[in-house]
Amino acid sequence: MAIETLRQKQSRFVRYVGRLIQFATDSGYELTAGEFYRTPEQAAYNAGHGLGITNSLHTQRLAVDFNLFKAGVICNNVADFEPLGIYWENLATDCAWGGRFHERPDPYHFSLAHNGVK
Repeated sequence: MAIETLRQKQSRFVRYVGRLIQFATDSGYELTAGEFYRTPEQAAYNAGHGLGITNSLHTQRLAVDFNLFKAGVICNNVADFEPLGIYWENLATDCAWGGRFHERPDPYHFSLAHNGVK
C-alpha cells in the first residue's frame, strides 16, 4: 500500500468536506465557513492564548471549522453538531471531530488526523 502524500490527503479531505456540506444541507442545516486555513503564526498565537495548538491541522489544510445554523438560528452546543460529527467520523478512520476532544470540545472542528494530531 502506497503512503499517502500530504497533497493527496488534502485532496481527500476536500472531497470529504464536500460530502459533509451536502449531508448538512440534506439534513436541514446551513453552514458558513469559520476557518479553513491558519498560518503557523496564527496557530502559535492561538496556542499562546489557550485557543488551540501550535501544530494545528489548519496549517496543513487538513482541518475546517464551520458555523452551524438550524432554521436560521446559530447552533453552538456539541449536541447540535453531533449528527455532523458522527457522519464525519464514519467517512474514514482518520476523520476526527472536535466535539470529541476531551479537554476542550470544539464542535466546529472537522479534520483528518496527520502525524499523530487530530
